[in-house]
Amino acid sequence: MTDAEVHDVLVIGAGIIGISSALALQKAGRKILVLDRPSETRRASDMNAGAFAFTDIVPLATPGIMRKAPKWLLDPLGPLSVPPAYALQIAPWMLRFWRASWPDRYQASLSAQAYLMQVSQAALDRQTGDVGGADLFQRDGQMQLYEGDREFRASLPGWDLRKQHGIRFEFLESPDAIAAVQPGLDRRFTHAAYTPDWINTCDPARWLAHLTSTFTARNGRIGEADVVALRPGENTVCVETRSGSYKAKQVVVAAGAWSHNLAHDLGDRIPLETERGYNTTLPAGAFELKTHLTFSGHGFVVTRINGGVRVGGAVELGGLNLKPNYKRADILLNKAKRFLPGLKSDGGSQWMGFRPSLPDSLPVIDRSPKDRRIIYAFGHGHLGLTQSAGTAELVAHLAGETPAPIDMSAFSARRF
Repeated sequence: MTDAEVHDVLVIGAGIIGISSALALQKAGRKILVLDRPSETRRASDMNAGAFAFTDIVPLATPGIMRKAPKWLLDPLGPLSVPPAYALQIAPWMLRFWRASWPDRYQASLSAQAYLMQVSQAALDRQTGDVGGADLFQRDGQMQLYEGDREFRASLPGWDLRKQHGIRFEFLESPDAIAAVQPGLDRRFTHAAYTPDWINTCDPARWLAHLTSTFTARNGRIGEADVVALRPGENTVCVETRSGSYKAKQVVVAAGAWSHNLAHDLGDRIPLETERGYNTTLPAGAFELKTHLTFSGHGFVVTRINGGVRVGGAVELGGLNLKPNYKRADILLNKAKRFLPGLKSDGGSQWMGFRPSLPDSLPVIDRSPKDRRIIYAFGHGHLGLTQSAGTAELVAHLAGETPAPIDMSAFSARRF
């Protein structure tokens, strides 16, 4: 079936980036239709750790990381892995990742990430003021944990960078100091850095549902359709789906890990890959968690969700089609049991989802080089929730042809 209506703006994707963008465009006076692909599984926007990680300004591709990568990649259940069946396919992305770790590229990515975090933190305040939902937030801070003095000392350059960008934190340099903030941790964790301004949502699915209901209450429309191609015409962009086609004056591509397929069909070669994230959500009463816990050396977090506990993280670069390897979720949960001896690990539910990632840890927020009526907003990795409100405001600037508050060149679709 073909939709004969010419839509003002059509947003592809009803995840946290798509709905936030739709709200920002709606606030700017635009009429929005959102199309989302049908799915039988819960998406990353619903099942992430619920963190607004504004302190995470350091890109994954840090100088020297490739010396560590072989050890990680050889461990199929380690914090960074590539399934053997996917190794050849991801090789070009890994080369770009290596280049992004060179000091010149790294410094540029770090600065851009820091500025985007500042914009996003201020934008979240504006978004919350606009849509309400303050009761869906937890302001309990975050504690990054280290096993021994050596691991702690190795982290100090990253904390110096955060300090330069105005991020507040304090060091806890004994198990007793750590226990004063979070009782019940194994005493192997001798050092920690506590960031008091860290924010979590009590449930990312409830936050997204709140934004979605606000959008529809303001006469926004959401439809279910699997978009397969974009066809620019003289006066409109034709959005082709498996069930018909739509026409729009402008299109926003915010389809997460599927976005690059649409860009590629237009002729834009954007090296988007998929971080497959795993977690286990335990019911209320599993552990009395006082703050968000980050186990940096093991690549996972423990966070409070709806009174329960979610244990998740790690990076598996495995694309969209391989079967999930839930042994990764089991490994993380077993580690959490060792690190939190009082954790009740029964009754949990496992999940695997897709995070859209680019080699330099920065998203694409830009007009398509092939057609400026098409705006890209994807590639946020594990920072989609964190950067959603900021990305949405930048999308509204692009759509309205108004100046953005930061230099947008670092997020260009042409940078690759």
